[in-house]
Amino acid sequence: MSAKLDLDHLRQWIGKTDSATDLVTPQLARGLRATLFLEIDKPAEGDIAPLTVHWCLAQPVAPMSELGPDGHPDRGGFLPPIPLPRRMWAGGKLNFHDPIRIGDVVTRSSRIADVTLKQGSSGTLCFVTVNHEITTPRGTAITERQNIVYREATTPGPAPSEEPAAAAPGKHRRSDMAEPVLLFRYSALTFNGHRIHYDRDYATKVEGYPGLVFHGPLQAALLTNYAAELHGGESPKSFDYRGIAPLFDGAEFTLNADETAEGMTLWATNASGQPTMKGTTTW
Repeated sequence: MSAKLDLDHLRQWIGKTDSATDLVTPQLARGLRATLFLEIDKPAEGDIAPLTVHWCLAQPVAPMSELGPDGHPDRGGFLPPIPLPRRMWAGGKLNFHDPIRIGDVVTRSSRIADVTLKQGSSGTLCFVTVNHEITTPRGTAITERQNIVYREATTPGPAPSEEPAAAAPGKHRRSDMAEPVLLFRYSALTFNGHRIHYDRDYATKVEGYPGLVFHGPLQAALLTNYAAELHGGESPKSFDYRGIAPLFDGAEFTLNADETAEGMTLWATNASGQPTMKGTTTW
C-alpha cells in the first residue's frame, strides 16, 4: 500500500482552498447542548452558541453514489486522494476570537497547509494539516488547525497484551457513559457518515476495533466545554489538543482537568483510566 503513495503528487494539494456557509439555528444549539451534557435551555437568536458549534456547520455534502466503503466521500477534491484506507482526526488547535451566536450566518474558509509522511507502529502514516477560518458578520470567530491522519489497514486480531498505563486523576473530574446513541447523535449533528462511529459490524469486522469509535472532535468538544464550565462559563482563548488512543463505546469515560498558570491541562480517559486525548487551554 505504501509503495503506491506518491508524496510529491499529494503535496500538490497544498494551498488548495474551499469554503461554505451555514446558519446557526436554535434547534442546532439545543441538539448540540444535549449531546455535550449541557443544560438544553431555550436558546434564542443572539444567544451564544456552544463552543465548537462550527464543527456542526457547513459540512461537506456528497451524494450517496460518491461515498466510499467507510462512509466518507471518495478521495480527491479538496482533500488529497491519499491511498491509505483508514482515516482519523488526530488533533489540532482552536483559537477563539469572538463568540458564534444563534442566528449568525457562518462561513468556513479552509486551506490545505501541509501533507507529510511518517512511519508508525501500524505502518505508513500520512498527515494532512488543514487551516480553517470561521467568520460571522462581526468578523473572525475561530481560527483552527486540524490534523487528519491516514493509515494502512490492520487485520482484526486480539488486543495487545500490554495496555498503556493509567493516568493520575485530575483535580476536577466528570464521568459519563459512552453510549451508542451519544455517538449517533454527534454523527448526525456533524453530518459525519464515517461508519466506525455507528456501524458495529463495520467497525469490528472490517477495521478491527473492539467497538464503536468515539469521535475525536466529540472528545475535544467535551473537554473544551468542560474547561469553560470550570472557568465560570468563560470561553478559553485557545485549546490545543491531540488524540492519544481510541475511545470506544459501552463503558464510562472521564473528563479530567488541572489548573495551570496560563489556563488548564485537560485529558479524557477510558474506563481503565488510560488517556485517550490530551489538551491545554489558555485564557
